[in-house]
Amino acid sequence: MKDLFERINNDKGPLGKWAKQAEGYYVFPKLEGPIANRMNFNGKEVVTWSINDYLGLANHPEVRKADAEAAQEHGMAYPMGARMMSGHTVFHEQLEKECAEFVNKEAAYLVNFGYQGMVSAIDALVTKNDVIVYDVDSHACIIDGVRLHQGKRFTYRHNDMESFEKNLIRATKMATELNGGILVISEGVFGMRGEQGKLKEIVELKKKYNFRLLVDDAHGFGTLGKTGAGAGEEQGVQDEIDVYFATFAKSMAGFGAFFAADKDIIQYLQYNMRSQMFAKSLPMAMVKGALKRLDMIRTMPELREKLWENVRALQEGLVEKGFNIGNTNTCVTPVFLEGEIPEAMALVQDLRENYKIFCSIVVYPVIPKGMILLRLIPTAAHTLDNVRETIEAFSSIREKLETGVYKQIAAALT
Repeated sequence: MKDLFERINNDKGPLGKWAKQAEGYYVFPKLEGPIANRMNFNGKEVVTWSINDYLGLANHPEVRKADAEAAQEHGMAYPMGARMMSGHTVFHEQLEKECAEFVNKEAAYLVNFGYQGMVSAIDALVTKNDVIVYDVDSHACIIDGVRLHQGKRFTYRHNDMESFEKNLIRATKMATELNGGILVISEGVFGMRGEQGKLKEIVELKKKYNFRLLVDDAHGFGTLGKTGAGAGEEQGVQDEIDVYFATFAKSMAGFGAFFAADKDIIQYLQYNMRSQMFAKSLPMAMVKGALKRLDMIRTMPELREKLWENVRALQEGLVEKGFNIGNTNTCVTPVFLEGEIPEAMALVQDLRENYKIFCSIVVYPVIPKGMILLRLIPTAAHTLDNVRETIEAFSSIREKLETGVYKQIAAALT
């Protein structure tokens, strides 16, 4: 018999093994100063492309004022207790009502955190006799929720409708044998690739197969659609989404999330989501702050217009310079390069220290070995000067990568 910690001490995991070189700089970096298009990192001012503040609300004076007034009135503890016991208020109800109306659903239910909420909702929606079919590129919160499922599950290739239908056929056979149902899960926007989920094609198959659809629209809410109601609105299929999910951590620049669906489904979630039944209620300061943010999304379309002006300038500029940004059709802007992890570390250090550009770096195991993904999140707070400066910097670091400069630096450090 082994000591449990023996394995942990000998195997730090694919990312953990780089902790000594990476911690505090590449992972767990410390961005300082007000949330904005420029912040401070490692003693230098940098253009920041790693903050999911799509509409620039995080440091908006109206938002700061609403947050401060709510915190002054209620503190950060109120309401105390779980919603079912003592943590329920009229303002929680109001926010749920307004969220539901905004995304064109009958009812909504607030949850404390998006990740926690999605894991718990999947657990509540299915039994061991039900079958889950989900996109292989789904966010970790979906994958972890599916792991709790004691029944069968099938993945389909990312946004591949042939693969989806093939697995839907398998799921239908299995669910029929078990006398269960089928839950299909997709994202409205896939946060790494920036591609919208093929919701229109998925719901079209409802005509042939009996399933319910859960959509995680964390990156679509507030950015896509005529009113900002998300990927379902963008693709004209919002009514066909059975359970809609969005987080306040992106466009709303806060924390918390909500599910929206028919009122009977929402009531079921209220009484069966363990993560909410046994967790403290969302603090009032965030609830009132979210009401203000939602009102600004509804009444200030210029925020979304500015966001998309920056998105188009960044993505079109990168493509003109020959960069591979995949098939993104959202704000998320991935830049795919070829290289190993040590090269990626040298590249990012150069980008941050000498070009004053800060963006997220993604490597194996999140993406395949031999690839480097630089992930840019444009916001309404960015400027066209930020865009030009960034494209120029990316052109320079690509040349260094291709001519082996970063490989030589990495070799010298190891």
